[in-house]
Amino acid sequence: MGRPRTNDDAVKDRLIESATEMFATRPPESVTVRALAAAAGTATAAVYTLFDGKDGLIAEVRDRAIAGLARDLSAVPASDDPLADLYTLAVAYRRWGCEHSHLYTVLFGGVQRFDPAGEVAAGDPVRPLVEAIGRALAASVLVGDATSIALSLWATLHGLVTLELAGALDTATAETAFRSTIPATLRGWTIRPA
Repeated sequence: MGRPRTNDDAVKDRLIESATEMFATRPPESVTVRALAAAAGTATAAVYTLFDGKDGLIAEVRDRAIAGLARDLSAVPASDDPLADLYTLAVAYRRWGCEHSHLYTVLFGGVQRFDPAGEVAAGDPVRPLVEAIGRALAASVLVGDATSIALSLWATLHGLVTLELAGALDTATAETAFRSTIPATLRGWTIRPA
């Protein structure tokens, strides 16, 4: 009879949860393998056994954040109105960010980068945005470069969500700003240049 496995899925999940919170709330240099293991109630060996070290754990946290955001954005159905779809995608993005604030902070706080011109792979949270913009361009309801439109919308949305999560905007102000700013950003891309 072999030794019982101590570095199981429960330990893995605790490490990921602890790492997510620590990466979102502490300076990067304070997040050591020892601190991660202590926060998860395990030994440092678990980080190496389960993730091949701190970089592997960071990658797992990032991948979970990407998968969660991609899942929520991909669940937004496409309609005959690509502008409405873009707004609905923005709503889903904001909701995910508010419901998963630590994952959001890890994802967009330096561990991951946004590249609307990069290759869009399966499960990529940028895919639904790029597809909706493509439909809007094809229907001639938006005018411009798809990458510029995506970056403009994301920068606006990311700024609003980041301010809300930081507590700079109370819920009512954040909601009002969101309801006016996202449509205004989209309207800016409906005007043909002179």
